[in-house]
Amino acid sequence: MKSFKFTIQGNHYDVDVKSIEENIAQVEVNGTNYEVEIHRQVSVTKTPILVRNPVKSPEPAHMTAGTKFLAVRTPLPGNILTISKKNGDAVKKGDLVLIYEAMKMENKILADKDGIIRNMKVNQGDNILQDDILFEIE
Repeated sequence: MKSFKFTIQGNHYDVDVKSIEENIAQVEVNGTNYEVEIHRQVSVTKTPILVRNPVKSPEPAHMTAGTKFLAVRTPLPGNILTISKKNGDAVKKGDLVLIYEAMKMENKILADKDGIIRNMKVNQGDNILQDDILFEIE
């Protein structure tokens, strides 16, 4: 905020410039607020404005089309470190199924529901991409 003192035809004015956006200034003159239009060419910035698409929340698991299987997908790309369950193993919700490394961190993939592991699509040491199906729970 900039402050100025003006004397116009013997009258004293205390002016505080609160903000300037494009060619409109918000000013306070002797305690009264005013919106003032500035007659000047508005400078155009050459810096591009970055507009991003809204972020979609990831869907880690969903039912495979036309079946009663729950497909568990990869949230991030990485490498499979260990696999605790195999095809045909029964799991309870929250059981550890596999561990994979992504961004130098170990991530545990847990069973999303009670069921039986079907269609284990990865092996230890595999590289995986984001949204790949890891396994399905029946």
